[in-house]
Amino acid sequence: MDLITLIIYLGYFLLVVGTIGVVFGPMTDDPFKRLLNIEVPSIGVALIFLAYNETLALMTFLGVNAILILVLVRAIVMNTEFGEEDANE
Repeated sequence: MDLITLIIYLGYFLLVVGTIGVVFGPMTDDPFKRLLNIEVPSIGVALIFLAYNETLALMTFLGVNAILILVLVRAIVMNTEFGEEDANE
């Protein structure tokens, strides 16, 4: 089995197991930990793109994923801050 086949199988494995882990896995109540769990399937998708030599798709996916993580982390922090303000009132 060559390296490309191993990379694609690893990508599919991370995608399937990571998605199941996000839905049913530990710490799914905390939104920040769920966000970190989402990174496992996204690495699987990146490996699949890499195995098929889809350079433009891989670069676009990684760029959008990085921006999306920044936006989601900021939204989680703001949601937590608003929740603490409501609890204090």
